[in-house]
Amino acid sequence: MRLSEGWGAARGTDPNGQTPLSLAPETAHAAQRLAQGWPGHASRLRIAQVAPLYESVPPQLYGGTERIVSYLTEELVRQGYDVTLFASGDSVTSGRLVPACQRSLRLDTRCVDRMAHHVRMLEQVFQHVKDFDVIHFHVDYLHFPLSRRQPLAHVTTLHGRLDIPDLVPLFQEFRDMPVVSISAAQREPLPWANWQATVHHGLPEELYRFRTEPGRYLAFLGRVSPEKGADRAIEIAKRVELPLKIAAKIDPVDREYFEAVVKPLLRDPLVEFVGEIDDMEKDEFLGNAYALLFPVAWPEPFGLVMIEAMACGTPVIAYQKGSVPEVMEEGRTGFIVRGLEDAAAAVRRVPELSRKRCREVFEERFTVARMARDYLRVYERLIAEHARVNGTAAFSHAKSRPAGSVRPSSGNRRCHMSRTRGRPTSSEAETP
Repeated sequence: MRLSEGWGAARGTDPNGQTPLSLAPETAHAAQRLAQGWPGHASRLRIAQVAPLYESVPPQLYGGTERIVSYLTEELVRQGYDVTLFASGDSVTSGRLVPACQRSLRLDTRCVDRMAHHVRMLEQVFQHVKDFDVIHFHVDYLHFPLSRRQPLAHVTTLHGRLDIPDLVPLFQEFRDMPVVSISAAQREPLPWANWQATVHHGLPEELYRFRTEPGRYLAFLGRVSPEKGADRAIEIAKRVELPLKIAAKIDPVDREYFEAVVKPLLRDPLVEFVGEIDDMEKDEFLGNAYALLFPVAWPEPFGLVMIEAMACGTPVIAYQKGSVPEVMEEGRTGFIVRGLEDAAAAVRRVPELSRKRCREVFEERFTVARMARDYLRVYERLIAEHARVNGTAAFSHAKSRPAGSVRPSSGNRRCHMSRTRGRPTSSEAETP
């Protein structure tokens, strides 16, 4: 069964997927309860997650945004919600996968125009906008002109830096677009945007294994780029005379920086360049480290690697930039520093820290279950607002899907959409 056919059967349409049929009384009551802020049964909430196509979901190697989309999607499915993931065709999910391209674009040597695939994906999403109670975008502002013109409950998590002058007129134009920040610090360049919440990232509790004993090397994990500071990590390791392992990807845009700045420093016997690593390797890499170095020189929006290290019990030495003071707990999960000398002194103080406490902070603040709860609060508020603005009838598609109405294929549960002529297109959550 094609996904569009299953959706049509589930939401009460005619065989061509056009005119909504009359609602059963219990469906209208469910919509009314949800419009009043009642979360209802999980199966009544149908959520679309729209991911970037640069990496698979989850990524095979590097990819913070796609990794978070995967964690959130899988947790929502685990809790019983009906989740559809729009992503690259090599993605894997327990929900329904709608592939917008065959494979992730960064590793696809045949791909020339990456934007073309994203535009096609948005067309897939908006052909079926009526089939979701809420759409959660992770593709920055690309969909804003379409979302403004459709009566739908939607929200966008902004995963990147916002201190770019070009973004100011864009977000001024689209001040009505509901957005979520991943740290309070990320909001600072655009404090007047339509912020719905700040939701810190979260990880599955079982993803990383806690290790009680520290390793004997310092770790650097991320991108080789000027703002991430691999060269500064090397200098810190040299000052304290500890081995440093660098697990990082090199984007084409950063190749010149790597060749000119970082590569000559790799001659030092203390430094080992590992390259990109997957999740299994990351568990070993971070868990067996003495400490993680995070010497960023930009307004870090979140810094996923910091909480990955905490999950392993590994303390973090991080520069005081962007979200770092918000994510870190000074003197408990590591040390926040201002420069090379300060960082070297902090490394020497690592024995003062408790690896157990690092893990406890992760479990208290940065689990995927907490992240999902925060997003569900946002979804419920936006769905209720959508129902108030458009009337209960506009929310009529919220009824439960009959059992067996959709049969996803095996494996990664890929589903292919068909074009349907005539279909209408349309931390804690905080009050906007």
